[in-house]
Amino acid sequence: MTVDFTLPPSLEAHEPPEARDRTRDGVRLLVSRRATGEVAHHEFRDLPTLLDPGDLLVVNTSSTLPAAVRLDRISVHFSTPVPGGGDRLWLVELRRLTGKSSSPYTGGCPGEWIPMPGGATLTLVGRHKGGSEGHGGSSSHRESDRLWEARLSTDVVPYLRRHGTPIRYGYVRRDWPAAAYQTVFAHDRTTGSAEMPSAARPFTPELVTRLVSRGVLIAPITLHTGVASPEAHEPPYAERYEVPEPTAALVEHVRARGNRVIAVGTTAVRALETSVDASGHVRASAGWTEHIVTPERGVQAVGGLLTGLHEPRSSHLMMLTAIAGPDLLASTYEAALAERYLWHEFGDVNLLLPD
Repeated sequence: MTVDFTLPPSLEAHEPPEARDRTRDGVRLLVSRRATGEVAHHEFRDLPTLLDPGDLLVVNTSSTLPAAVRLDRISVHFSTPVPGGGDRLWLVELRRLTGKSSSPYTGGCPGEWIPMPGGATLTLVGRHKGGSEGHGGSSSHRESDRLWEARLSTDVVPYLRRHGTPIRYGYVRRDWPAAAYQTVFAHDRTTGSAEMPSAARPFTPELVTRLVSRGVLIAPITLHTGVASPEAHEPPYAERYEVPEPTAALVEHVRARGNRVIAVGTTAVRALETSVDASGHVRASAGWTEHIVTPERGVQAVGGLLTGLHEPRSSHLMMLTAIAGPDLLASTYEAALAERYLWHEFGDVNLLLPD
């Protein structure tokens, strides 16, 4: 990985842009073009003028759960259901509350139970044995120091809707309502994400109308994100996804016509690349994905990416390198730091284009 930098605290977005007297689509947009190496500065509301008729934006429709339940000394972050575990067995992260922020809590033991608000009980079943992809797609298993398999005494999603709050890390200084963590594309027909698929946050209904009027296509996928690892920068583990048949067909149609397929967020990249078959075509698929995009593996379905700015040593930077190339990514982040773009889910965004 060639991109390494120090992120000054002053470039962390501490609140939504609406609290900074901006609209959602008023955040800044850094545009990087691989063919020319050009890096240009825009506002997000300029997006329709930067795309061509026939280009396709693939968006994640997962809603954001109020996935954190705070107790006196710890906070429980609900991540994803355990496959085959029903509605009550989930992966969770325990975090120690320290003032207005939190840090990983390494205590706990199998069989321990934790009293929860509303009379519920959470039982720690065991440390999560996550998959770790190796060469050739093989996988070994490692025990996580961070994640537990835990069983709640009631169904998790309805419980979170009554007692949870959106996950918040220390750089966000106060709680914001759940609506601040939903994108214009989110729906509640499925379980939802532990953390916001934030690349789509700047979209507004008005901007979507302008995009469609220009002839830009929009298609949905769903990928439910688990809890991030802001301290350890671990790669993502298995997450549930769906690429529906109309989306797969539209991706193939756009590619065949020579237009650009642009993923909105790293989650959309992960879902699409999981759905590429042995012949290089995108097919409808659903289930759990452990696919990790690396520069060595590359991308086949995606030509461009709209994404936030990622932290140093983040595993997402491997994906960005695969799409943009190391030189363009390095110059992009140099420009973002020099021009004081804002990081994290409430910050500015970056559009990586092939040309």
